[in-house]
Amino acid sequence: RTAGALVFVLSAALPVAAQGDDPAVIRPAEPDFTISALPTSLRLPTFGSAFRVTHRFTRPLAQGSFGDLLSDFFGMDNGAVIALEYRFGIVPNGQVGVHRSSDGKTIEFFGQYSILRGGPGGMELSALASIDGTNNFKDSYSPALGAIVSTQVKDIAAVYFEPIWVNNSNPDPAEIVDDNNSLMLGLGTRVRIRPTVYVFGEWAPRVSGYEPGVSHGAFGLEKRAGGHMFQLVFTNAFGTTMGQIARGGNSND
Repeated sequence: RTAGALVFVLSAALPVAAQGDDPAVIRPAEPDFTISALPTSLRLPTFGSAFRVTHRFTRPLAQGSFGDLLSDFFGMDNGAVIALEYRFGIVPNGQVGVHRSSDGKTIEFFGQYSILRGGPGGMELSALASIDGTNNFKDSYSPALGAIVSTQVKDIAAVYFEPIWVNNSNPDPAEIVDDNNSLMLGLGTRVRIRPTVYVFGEWAPRVSGYEPGVSHGAFGLEKRAGGHMFQLVFTNAFGTTMGQIARGGNSND
């Protein structure tokens, strides 16, 4: 596994048309449920749903010459880490979901609840809980608890601060390790540069506990088309679950 993977993401949600407190109404500064891997404060309508596909090419962009990269069509001819996600608005302001990544056959179950809704320009607060397990949720369980603090700058940008604690982030047996938990501070932003075009970035430094390698980071460009979001992501990590993000990236190259 190496760094600098190229990523395609497709996310689909309900098509909507104007902003407001109604979760079925679009928020131009916060159009999706994730930045790249980190979650956002976006709510689902009660009994509404959303589906996401991520496709992270495993060929590093810095490997070989540009001609080699072009001959592989920027990694499309190589393997990929693929994840599928489905989320459902189970109660007002609350959502649950399941996410499966081909990386370790990892399945994550998660829930999120909006505690404080400040609207555009105000602070918003959501609680997050998840648990993921490898080998189709048979081995190596990693529960996580966290909060999503966010604010919007009119209809132009959204900023996120996300303290998240992850248990069993160290894949080695707990009996032989000093740290088996990680506390990370997810930082992210999304900026609308055209009516339906955005740039975004995220970083998840670990501030205590188990922190191998380098911190997960990603940036990219995305396009909104109706109820769909299409992302082109550049990242140093393949992780899409909380446990995977806590284990960091591969290198800063």
